[in-house]
Amino acid sequence: MSINEQTWHVDQKSLDHDDNTSCLSSQLGLVLHRRVIEGRSVKGIFMRTIRIIFAFLALAIPVTLFGQIRISISIGPPALPEYAQPICPGDGYLWTPGYWAYDDSVSDYYWVGGEWVMAPEEGFLWTPGYWGWGDGGYRFNEGYWGPEVGFYGGINYGNGYSGNGYEGGRWDSGHFFYNRSENNVDVSRNRNVYDAPISNRNDSRVSFNGGSGGIEVRATSQQEAISRQRHVAPVGAQTQHAQTARANPELRAASNHGKPAIATATRPEAVNERQGIQPGAKPSDNAQPRTAYHPNDLAPIARPEPINSGNAKADQKYQKQQGALINKQNQERQSLQVKQDSEHQRMSQQKANDSRTQQVEQKHQQQTQQMSNKHEAQQQSLQAHQPQAKEQKK
Repeated sequence: MSINEQTWHVDQKSLDHDDNTSCLSSQLGLVLHRRVIEGRSVKGIFMRTIRIIFAFLALAIPVTLFGQIRISISIGPPALPEYAQPICPGDGYLWTPGYWAYDDSVSDYYWVGGEWVMAPEEGFLWTPGYWGWGDGGYRFNEGYWGPEVGFYGGINYGNGYSGNGYEGGRWDSGHFFYNRSENNVDVSRNRNVYDAPISNRNDSRVSFNGGSGGIEVRATSQQEAISRQRHVAPVGAQTQHAQTARANPELRAASNHGKPAIATATRPEAVNERQGIQPGAKPSDNAQPRTAYHPNDLAPIARPEPINSGNAKADQKYQKQQGALINKQNQERQSLQVKQDSEHQRMSQQKANDSRTQQVEQKHQQQTQQMSNKHEAQQQSLQAHQPQAKEQKK
């Protein structure tokens, strides 16, 4: 049995409602006729009729509505599409790669684009979900957050997820350091970087493990042990992102033939474009920074240097308060970005005109500015209670 397996079952056969209706009508007619002949009461006929109706309705209701959420797909998902990674929005964000999910209501796979997500806890890493073969079908094993990266089917998701472990970055002293060889990082805004090219790179785009044509890799004993560690389920932003993707018909495999036009959560932008810097120019040569229309346009929230007031207990408490506030603010940024991305997708589907697009962008700018002002006020309020060093007596 595969580890961390969260499975669902898809019944590929649908009930023929017209035949059921016809059969139901015939059954009711026979019952009514027989009861009248036997001289039974009208109440008895009515109750018998109700029981038959409920029996046939029960047959017509999909099993998924009764809480059985076991899905087994006979055909594996399409190959992983190639896409550009958006720039990292700031310290503490980890890349969660895109994957194919399944919508049993339309019996089709749909693409959930990769996105930068704030880790739910300091030191936590993301283990991607994967499709694996078992008991005659493909089942999806849900991804999770934890202190170590576990087994994800040997799938080459890219950007540090080459099929075994994670080489896109690491935690160090409360900060996440990014491998520039695997991530799109603006070093003028995020200096927690290093370079470590992956030597044994897996170039396969196969998106499932086992079965016909799947990756033939099994979990090691160490990966099995990691699966039993404490885990955190996908955070709210990830769940909302997946739901948004499910509602977009353009992301279904039947519509895009395995090559979705929207491959990531946010449009990738070049570093120079995000900063409004002309090629060859230094950041200091540009008087005005680019207008922040969305949370991802904002500069990363700077983590203050440790203080030393002489009161170690008070200093430690203040540092925890700072860390909690920054994590909360980053999560609020992320939630607003997901909401705005969803509105972008709806406008794209509706083919909104320039006037409508401009109105929405102005609204996004106001939302982003209001949030930024609120966060700045929260930081100032907390800093007003920062422990102060006591003056030495002469």
